[in-house]
Amino acid sequence: MNWILINRHKIFVKGKKSKLNLKGINEEHKAFLHNILSNDIVNLESGKFNYNLMLDSKGSVLSDFFVYNDENIYILDTEEDPFQTIEKLNKLKLSLQITFEVLTWKHIYIFGDDTEEFIKSLGLNVEKFSFTKKNGYYIAKNPLRLGMTGYDIFGDVESVLNLLNPKDEISPQDFEDLRIKNCMPKVKKELKENILPLETNIWKYAISLNKGCYVGQEAIARVYYRGKPPRVMAKFLINKNIKEEDKIVFEGKNIGIITSIISDGKSGLGFILRAKAQEGKDYDGIILEKVCEDLNV
Repeated sequence: MNWILINRHKIFVKGKKSKLNLKGINEEHKAFLHNILSNDIVNLESGKFNYNLMLDSKGSVLSDFFVYNDENIYILDTEEDPFQTIEKLNKLKLSLQITFEVLTWKHIYIFGDDTEEFIKSLGLNVEKFSFTKKNGYYIAKNPLRLGMTGYDIFGDVESVLNLLNPKDEISPQDFEDLRIKNCMPKVKKELKENILPLETNIWKYAISLNKGCYVGQEAIARVYYRGKPPRVMAKFLINKNIKEEDKIVFEGKNIGIITSIISDGKSGLGFILRAKAQEGKDYDGIILEKVCEDLNV
């Protein structure tokens, strides 16, 4: 089993019952999150969480959030600066009676062999995309960090840290390399301006197609109902000196872009025109190892 302390921030989102019926929702904070995020908050049950994107009007990703429903108080999990995030949210809430609170919690992620046994040793059995609370901390079974079985543990985690073997802790760079090797997109890397989330393999876990309007919904729906987008995310083997954001050029034409490279420079993630995507093909020193179109989590 491996573990890492990850730099994720938590924000409580609380609200009041509304006298208005906001599209069938009478809780202002729930309506607010439902209308600004890409996934379904209204039908998110207590004790469950889901993955959400905040999009611009063109459908590009601005930021992402895991949203936990803790008895209708919502916890936002984000990599963004929490105070800047709250500033943005306050501008969006208008007259809604919603409060935000930054939580100074540590966050552990555990994964790999024997992870399930460790969770059972804590006396817990947590279902996928669910969470539970124990002794001041939350435990959530979250396969979307690395595309594999793993658990988020956040809150007052000192008692859990004392149970972990320091030799099993991995570095942020090792964690990033695993993300890339497992074809997991990341905000500001694969999820960013001019790339639609539909071009990645995580969109089915991040976007509800029937929840109604939110910023960027029209752009997403327009591409989705036309069929598959022209580009696809892929994992590449790299046999040349390149850096992130370099174009994939083949036969004199730009056919893709590299967005993430592991620390040894030998593989990475990026996007390629679907019509040109052929696993095993060498595009002048960049070999398409795998099309990353589905997640099996």
